[in-house]
Amino acid sequence: MKSTEFKAWMELIERMSRNQRDKLRKRLEGKENTDEVIGLIERNQEDKPACPYCRANNLYRWGKASELQRYRCRQCNRTFNALTGTPLARLRHKDKWFEYEQTMIEGLSIRKSADNCGIAKNTSFKWRHRFLQIPATHQPSKMNGIVEADETYFLESFKGQRRLPRSARKRGGKAVKKGTSKEQVPVLVVRDRQGETANCILHGTSAQQIEPVLIPLLNKDVILCTDGLPTYKQIARQANIVHRPVNIAAGQRVINNIYHIQNVNAYDSRLKQWMRKFNGVATRYLRSYLGWHRMFDRLGQSITPILCFIASLGKTRQVQQLIVT
Repeated sequence: MKSTEFKAWMELIERMSRNQRDKLRKRLEGKENTDEVIGLIERNQEDKPACPYCRANNLYRWGKASELQRYRCRQCNRTFNALTGTPLARLRHKDKWFEYEQTMIEGLSIRKSADNCGIAKNTSFKWRHRFLQIPATHQPSKMNGIVEADETYFLESFKGQRRLPRSARKRGGKAVKKGTSKEQVPVLVVRDRQGETANCILHGTSAQQIEPVLIPLLNKDVILCTDGLPTYKQIARQANIVHRPVNIAAGQRVINNIYHIQNVNAYDSRLKQWMRKFNGVATRYLRSYLGWHRMFDRLGQSITPILCFIASLGKTRQVQQLIVT
């Protein structure tokens, strides 16, 4: 806009009603959010980005689309931007992304998030699972020191499906059988004393199911604390890892005032309590919700919509730097 046009536009503000000024203010605030989102996206891009289709670096600028810089590859002639090939590609209404991330911090349902942000319910559903796609994959590579492991269980859910293999439950419901059964989905939770947490959905609790998930997480010098399940004893012996089982059934809680599974059990309790607000999570989306809670637990009091958005872009190193500062 030219300076003369801008001056004329500013003079028109004086003639606006209060309602019109409120609408203008909201529009400008949305524009500020969009600019910040675009800045974070393009700031995370490399100085010389590679083509996501052929990985070539011989590129040139090709205008803008949806306010994002586009590039064209000289090798394959395809165009792309900083979001191409990411879970956030082709999502609209960037001015509302931070507001939506805030509803996720608050743990609102899909419908309530949609109402708060003024978007459709289907859009809210799409955004939630797109934003969680990368955090769901973020797990610690290795754990050190004293590491606690335990299983927790979630009721198998076919929420959202039209054809069910059983009678429908209401608002999460309860299992027909008490204790563990085929109605329950086991989740292995592994947590060290530094607060690093990993969890994985299992198809069973045998050594063949737990060992491929647990052992890659552990350094050789760790001390593994579990309950008395014989499976862990077998896994630790085969991997030559020090094992300190706690016999919960016999009333044992702590060994030598240091070896216990109270940290992982406390995490399980927080996870279950947090999950209850959703009145049952579909098993096919359980992995995303587990990643959501890991991010929530990892960021703690430092959590902000911007940090959550950066995590959705997959920039975990930048998230850690912002937490430290």
